[in-house]
Amino acid sequence: MEFSVWDILTDFGIISMLLLVGMFLRAKVGIFQRSFMPASIIAGILGLILGKNGFDILPFSDFIGSYPSILIAVVFAALPLSTPKFKWSEMFDKVGRLWSYSQIMMLLMWGGGLLFALILLVPLFDVHNGFGLLLAAGFVGGHGTAAAIGDAFQSQGWEEATSLAMTSATIGAIIAIAVGLMLIRSNANKGNTNFISSFDKLPEELKSGLLPKNKRNSLGENTVSSILIDSLAFHLMLVLFATMVGYYLSQFGESLYANLSIPAFSLAFLIGLILKKILQWAKADEYIDNNIMNSIGGGATDYLVAFGIASINLAVVVDNIIPFSILIVFGILFSYFFYRFVSQNYFQEKWFEKGIFTFGWITGAVATAIALLRIVDPKLESRTLDEFGLAYIPIAPVEILIITFSPLFILNGQHWLFTLITIGASAIIILISYQRKWFTFHKRERA
Repeated sequence: MEFSVWDILTDFGIISMLLLVGMFLRAKVGIFQRSFMPASIIAGILGLILGKNGFDILPFSDFIGSYPSILIAVVFAALPLSTPKFKWSEMFDKVGRLWSYSQIMMLLMWGGGLLFALILLVPLFDVHNGFGLLLAAGFVGGHGTAAAIGDAFQSQGWEEATSLAMTSATIGAIIAIAVGLMLIRSNANKGNTNFISSFDKLPEELKSGLLPKNKRNSLGENTVSSILIDSLAFHLMLVLFATMVGYYLSQFGESLYANLSIPAFSLAFLIGLILKKILQWAKADEYIDNNIMNSIGGGATDYLVAFGIASINLAVVVDNIIPFSILIVFGILFSYFFYRFVSQNYFQEKWFEKGIFTFGWITGAVATAIALLRIVDPKLESRTLDEFGLAYIPIAPVEILIITFSPLFILNGQHWLFTLITIGASAIIILISYQRKWFTFHKRERA
């Protein structure tokens, strides 16, 4: 098939149309409002149904499966450029409890999911040794991480990895929303919530996703004059420059050594970090607006999710339906166990708000976690989001390392070593948490 730049425009135009349809359905149709499903997931599902892997109505090109690996590099390049300055002492004093809980849960999802698959699914169903990583890639990481992990494995011969990882992320997001809403409704009725008394009295903007004029925030500030360059273009060029350099470094590494496959998104993150340090050294970082950078990353994520779901190969999912379903059920039970039995021991104060947020994160990524938190804490009075923003700073490099090197461990036959490292690190953090009294093993006293 002959490919031109107009095919790219057509693909993005079609997915943009589907995003608009997703926005309309979420804003105006009751069943979609009650589902709290973001427009990107609705658009992706519509693209899957109407695209080449469904009824083949929409004229997508054959390259829509390539866009997620590019977009995830854009997202990761924007991450370090949008990170504010912080002090380690301040961070651990304020958010040590939330950090340790989230870090343990994340590490155990990666290592525990792989261990579960290696012990049960690999011998029974002869699936790939990295099959267990699909759980955390989809649940903890969401569609962005799923694209990264899938692309890393696919480039080394496991062609099914991307479709399975994207399916895992889609199921995880749906589970996070569906189960999360049930937990919220149940606990609101039991009086466990601190900021809402009834699930049915939620503000309209949470149902429709449309903000009234009195609740709108600025997208960001113009940090440079338009006489010089448009402020959005300035921020975008920094992100795209870091993305491009990351890609070429990845290609350069492979040209030196064929088995040296460091994903472009990891190197884009590294270049973004270096770029941020250079700007700080030159005292030019004040011209970077964090809100604009977050919006660039958020916009890329919306398109990534839509393209990722639309490009899922359903035949691959059907071929692996039994082991894949068992893995997903394990992930759901694992996530619920942490919410139900561990969160109360960590978060005696406002345990439900923090517990439901981390449940949303561990099953459906941060965006879904924020959506659930906004339901139970509309004004963000619990400070959960602020604390997680700080707690995620030391979590992020760990996550980057896992996403970068976990496929390399598997592809080099070191899958057992990876499980030992992740589960062992979790045990160390548990010991640290116990010594610092970040959790108590005592059930929360009811008010």
